[in-house]
Amino acid sequence: MSHTRPLAILGGTFDPVHNGHLRAAWEAAEALDAEVRMVPARTPPHRPPPIADAAGRVALLHAALKGQSRLAIDTRELDRDGPSYTVDTLASLRAEIGPERPLVLLVGADAFAGLAAWHLWHELFTLAHIGVLTRPGSDHALPAELAAFVEGRRVTRLHGPAGQVIDIAITPLDIAATAIREAFAAGNEPRFLMPETCFSDPALLEPYRALAL
Repeated sequence: MSHTRPLAILGGTFDPVHNGHLRAAWEAAEALDAEVRMVPARTPPHRPPPIADAAGRVALLHAALKGQSRLAIDTRELDRDGPSYTVDTLASLRAEIGPERPLVLLVGADAFAGLAAWHLWHELFTLAHIGVLTRPGSDHALPAELAAFVEGRRVTRLHGPAGQVIDIAITPLDIAATAIREAFAAGNEPRFLMPETCFSDPALLEPYRALAL
């Protein structure tokens, strides 16, 4: 792996992982010619606890990623106690890969619009670039503080290890983990919203099927 090739991360609870997550990660990998790691969160600071435990969500990710080598799993947030603050994850990655390799935090456009509410959000830009996953026709206005901060940082091609903002167009797949959990709770099988490999072992989806009981 070239040390100049970007490393990008896509975080989330992945409860469960679905094709929307995977397609966004894949298209970001292609757009940036990057290695992309999926980083499951241990304890999201602003969300209810996941339905599946850490081991279950990782097992689903392993199943989902079979047959390809561009997307990988990084469990550092699961291995760390306490809330999953992104700034801590980026600091850990930066220490691992060194000061020169480009590091990219991938976020949805809606999440980016709320970035100023994140823990130590200014420091994110000292550690990484921000890749904003955008869907055609979507428009998320930025609050004044964030808009002023990123003015002059927007680029169409990344340079250097950190500090810039780049939009990455992705295919709009209207798939939500909430809807998948609701389908399982109703006793249905949400096939074709998740990779078929996730259905290969019934135990992988047992936490979600149990919602119907």
